[in-house]
Amino acid sequence: MTSPLAQPLPLACGATISNRIGKSAMTEGLADSFDRPTKQHNQLYQTWSLGGTGVHITGNVMIDRRYLERAGNVVLEDDSEIDKFKHWARAGTVGGNHLWMQISHPGRQCPSLVNSQPLSPSDVQLKMLGSFSKPRALTQLEIEEIIQRYVNTASLAKQAGFTGVQVHCAHGYLISQFLSPKTNQRTDQWGGSLENRARFARLVVQAVRKAVGDDFPLSVKLNSADFQKGGFSLQDCVQVAAWLAQDGIDLLEISGGTYEQLSLMGVEATEVRESTRRREAYFLEYAKAIKASAKVPLMITGGFRSRAVMEQAISTGEIDMVGLARPLCTEPDVSRKLIEQNIDSIDDFETCLKIGDGFWGNNSPVPLIKTMNTVGQVSFYYQQIIRLAKGLPVNTKLKVFPLFWQHMLNDTCLNIRRKRAQRRYRT
Repeated sequence: MTSPLAQPLPLACGATISNRIGKSAMTEGLADSFDRPTKQHNQLYQTWSLGGTGVHITGNVMIDRRYLERAGNVVLEDDSEIDKFKHWARAGTVGGNHLWMQISHPGRQCPSLVNSQPLSPSDVQLKMLGSFSKPRALTQLEIEEIIQRYVNTASLAKQAGFTGVQVHCAHGYLISQFLSPKTNQRTDQWGGSLENRARFARLVVQAVRKAVGDDFPLSVKLNSADFQKGGFSLQDCVQVAAWLAQDGIDLLEISGGTYEQLSLMGVEATEVRESTRRREAYFLEYAKAIKASAKVPLMITGGFRSRAVMEQAISTGEIDMVGLARPLCTEPDVSRKLIEQNIDSIDDFETCLKIGDGFWGNNSPVPLIKTMNTVGQVSFYYQQIIRLAKGLPVNTKLKVFPLFWQHMLNDTCLNIRRKRAQRRYRT
């Protein structure tokens, strides 16, 4: 029998995705010292492109080089290096798949090593390892400028040959900060009611749609919830999803969590039901309400590991696409294997990625040890990305404790390298 995952997915813009598996965005950290894509991007995305996934969404491409999610991000502000982006787009579509650029602004989730005065709707401090400075509240003129930056980057992505764009409205980045009452405490037209808090997201999407035209795929990544008391809720998500559908999106990707509540990493998604199927797909239980409201193709990302769960979710119409991320780091052609029904499940390395057992495990009573385990897990997959980008095979024998320190050192070195290079450029 043919897998439901093999079905093509037509979009309202007229484009068609060849199957029902999408690669969700993962930060690559592969940009050069001047925030440009490199040959490593080309190698990585060509490898992924040949793996059978229907649509690949890049790691977040920044719309403003002053504010990054981390050093190593790609920035697309103008066409001065457009050829590098064209090479990336060609390499990432050799398998006949879509390649969509995720465009983003980190807001307050900009590390202090990148910028010591980040921006946000309000001056609410991000509490995480002391790595982030207190943000400054955006002015009206700055908000309008940022909207135009999203438009500019989306237009350049289309010019470079990317087959679509995704506006990042999730995971606590700037648009997500506008949506959440915890981080948006404004009393003007941009804050207060949900309608006001969603105004920024809607204007960005409307402006991007107008710039790229009606025949170009436009996606949004949105939190099902922030999983924080007083934050963006499922009820908020259902309404915002309906508004974004009216604004002309072609595909809605649902995830969840922020830096302060790491449901996006499979951690502490406490509101998920207790059935085995629901535990596997973290945000699947929210799909019905969101899809009924938005009436656009829906992609759920987070936790899918067994083919049976994926196929059931597609065949029952709960969702339209399965979003995978980490599995593609350790098995770049996993989508083809799933679609051809050659495997029943994906290796779940998260269950064994920890410093140790008991006190040293993922449920350690010591917050620092829990953080080290979480960051070590992230670094495990990040190191696989680096290996793939260099044309090397994956190495699943890496250990969490040294990976934590390697990740911290690597990010510090990326920041130092970037600062030095750009200082020389300015002088």
